[in-house]
Amino acid sequence: MAGLHSRLTTFLLLLLSALPFIAAAAPSSGCGKGPTLYNGQTVTTNINGKSRRYTVRLPDNYNQNNPYRLIFLWHPLGSSMQKIIQGEDPNRGGVLSYYGLPPLDTSKSAIYVVPDGLNAGWANQNGEDVSFFDNMLQTASNGLCIDTNLVFSTGFSYGGGMSFSLACSRANKVRAVAVISGAQLSGCAGGNDPVAYYAQHGTSDSVLNVAMGRQLRDRFVRNNGCQPANGEVQPGSGGRSTRVEYQGCQQGKDVVWVVHGGDHNPSQRDPGQNDPFAPRNTWKFFSRFN
Repeated sequence: MAGLHSRLTTFLLLLLSALPFIAAAAPSSGCGKGPTLYNGQTVTTNINGKSRRYTVRLPDNYNQNNPYRLIFLWHPLGSSMQKIIQGEDPNRGGVLSYYGLPPLDTSKSAIYVVPDGLNAGWANQNGEDVSFFDNMLQTASNGLCIDTNLVFSTGFSYGGGMSFSLACSRANKVRAVAVISGAQLSGCAGGNDPVAYYAQHGTSDSVLNVAMGRQLRDRFVRNNGCQPANGEVQPGSGGRSTRVEYQGCQQGKDVVWVVHGGDHNPSQRDPGQNDPFAPRNTWKFFSRFN
């Protein structure tokens, strides 16, 4: 009987480890109330004496009693809020509309926030872009029904750097980030707490060398208590993306690294595939946390 009990215990532990991380919902103060933000609204606010703006996208049939995921989408340098909303040509290295995430959200579980950068970027001078994030998060929490345990951030290049900055400074607010071809461009205040971390980078990146992406990744491999990998994985045949799932991480603080053979491209495809892999990988990673 003791042996059977031991085997059953082992089986249950393995089963639980394979399930998505589930935490109790934390409904915001906007739950149960009529929304004060509407779909497609561009909001203007003031941060440190500077006018800032962002656009909100709500799911169809928004329900004020259902706590939604909240996903922040940060544009790359030289881009804009509007370009993230409208999307660009992925065949020319452009970003898909809303980073390609809404079509993957078949259950309509997410609200999207698209900020506009100062000087088309996220220099985060004196922490002003992090303060902007705080303002947007507070406004969304008060005016909409969100699950404050399910706040996410993603972006490409400078937008990836901004997501990394939030992982450093707002680990208590952000559940997970997805950094696409990023580097430490927007600072890293704090930077010692665990945050679930997905990142991808090309070994032929001519703008931000892959070593920069590895440096960001390694911070959260360490913060999250993961076991370091034995050496660097390389892209597969024809530059095909290779995925590493780090082991031994704290529960719910996963780290996933994807390396490919491409350049500085948010819409990189694997050979023989029609669709970029970043949206699918990002959505799959964010969906782990329920």
